[in-house]
Amino acid sequence: MKKTAVLLICFFIGNISFSQKMMTRSGEIKFDATVPNEVEIIGINKTASCILDESNGHFVALVLVKAFKFKAPLMEEHFNENYMESSQFPKSTFDGKIISFDASKLSSTKTSYDLEGDLTIHGVTKKIKTKISLILNAGKITAASTFSVKAADYKIDIPNLVKEKFAENIKITLNFVLEEK
Repeated sequence: MKKTAVLLICFFIGNISFSQKMMTRSGEIKFDATVPNEVEIIGINKTASCILDESNGHFVALVLVKAFKFKAPLMEEHFNENYMESSQFPKSTFDGKIISFDASKLSSTKTSYDLEGDLTIHGVTKKIKTKISLILNAGKITAASTFSVKAADYKIDIPNLVKEKFAENIKITLNFVLEEK
């Protein structure tokens, strides 16, 4: 009887700690390097993974570079082979923390928090600070953020011939619907 009680308590405690993590494997990350009056340079990835630890605000996201889709297949090929070198750098990650996060204060009203952490793109890691908005709806947390990065900061070489067609500040938009798994 004691063994059964101990096992039930361990199972219950394990479920509590596991249930504090919200996640998705179908998040959307979009980047926009479009310059006004030039060809649209937008890549969208709808298979990004993200985990939020509700107990401490730890926020982690991962995206496979080859999963970005473009309107033109040739643009996708250039993105993977010439710019992102996706066979050498197959993923990009963010590992950070939502500052002053308190899961009990989430509601159906959008709440904005500071988000800080390490963004790794093209094998280069840089600290970033941005805002993230969170909404709790039907037991799911919607997380959204927009920030900009510079290709040069991540050692992504844009040839001089086409450099004027790429925005210096590349806009990155994150959208995740997180749920308990």
